[in-house]
Amino acid sequence: MAIDKQERSSRSSIASPRGQGSREGSGRANSYVHPEVLEQRKPRARAPHQLQPGRHNLSREYVEAHQRQRILDAIADVAGLAGYSAMSVEEIIGAAGVSRRTFYDHFNDKEDAFLAALDATSREMLDRVRSASDASETFGGCVRDCLATFLEFVAEKPRYAEILIVEVLAAGPAAVACRNELMQTVTEMLRRGAARAAKGGRPPELTAETIIGGIYEVVYSRVLQGREAMLPALLPDLAYSMLLPYLGHEQARREAERPSNEQRTADAA
Repeated sequence: MAIDKQERSSRSSIASPRGQGSREGSGRANSYVHPEVLEQRKPRARAPHQLQPGRHNLSREYVEAHQRQRILDAIADVAGLAGYSAMSVEEIIGAAGVSRRTFYDHFNDKEDAFLAALDATSREMLDRVRSASDASETFGGCVRDCLATFLEFVAEKPRYAEILIVEVLAAGPAAVACRNELMQTVTEMLRRGAARAAKGGRPPELTAETIIGGIYEVVYSRVLQGREAMLPALLPDLAYSMLLPYLGHEQARREAERPSNEQRTADAA
């Protein structure tokens, strides 16, 4: 369901415990809790995928991994709806369907849990992008396919994209450092690929960092507005913008207009 900017701000701006509602560090504020958020933040009934209480034959390692994953999933749900600053351990355990003791068996506090969810999300996204890179034979194809993979990831997992793109900026210095490291990793991937493909003059060294920062801002604004689903449609324009400084207008246009590996696979199916 499409969500306009005003409704998105209402949904993702939760009144703080102090009463007048600002989500510290996120730049989004509101004076009331949106009804949809109140409904979704209620403790959930035990879902089909959750382990049933009582004795079972599952190993301790399996149970602990299952509990941990449920907590990480709950972090994405609650942070996406309430924002990091307003998120509480009580809300996390309610969404995860675990006890407070179970939460503290895995994490020290909500920041520790958020960092774990952020790390898991970053790793999954990077793994997908690297797989796309390995499957591409040309620099232009690599940029296009990696970008398509990233945009599809955000559209496919909007709650996790929220913590990766938006809430990370409100979660403190450690989270921001993880975000900066991730962006630097992607920047280096682009820079190395461009260096291998260069045949003539190369653009300034700062070009790759500028491109990645610009892509981040485009994605950030759409995630903030609840428009993640439309991001894959931006692939041709964004790919062209990334390739233009390295390949020039004509070649960048041709590469950007070609279907990505994901699109070719979908068409073949």
